[in-house]
Amino acid sequence: MRRGPGRGHRLAAPAAALLAALLLAGCAAAPADRADPKAVRDHAMKAYAVHEECLRIAVGERLEYYFMSTQPVDFNLHYHEGRAVAMPVVRERSREDSGVFAANIAQDYCLMWEAGPAGAVLDYRFRLRLPTARQ
Repeated sequence: MRRGPGRGHRLAAPAAALLAALLLAGCAAAPADRADPKAVRDHAMKAYAVHEECLRIAVGERLEYYFMSTQPVDFNLHYHEGRAVAMPVVRERSREDSGVFAANIAQDYCLMWEAGPAGAVLDYRFRLRLPTARQ
């Protein structure tokens, strides 16, 4: 079947525009400082949805975290080691929790929330505390 003139171009133009916008957005934003705090409000989670925030934590660094949810969620802080998943922090069916996690091994750690059957609206914040130089 032959396409009319310009038909393929009209289909490709939105995709090209989207790609260009994504590339420009990636160039415009400077990388965030690892120690900058991150805060998220009103993150809607559907029933049984999972949400993760991952970051590299080195030995001697501490991760301060806090979350509050409209419905109970399962929360954990985990990392992967080969095929195994290690969970140094686990909170089941919690609406709120906070803590400070000190890494004893350097890893990519993930804060993870899983909603229950009612879903949830999640507020959370975390901040990586880097070790201070000793004088």
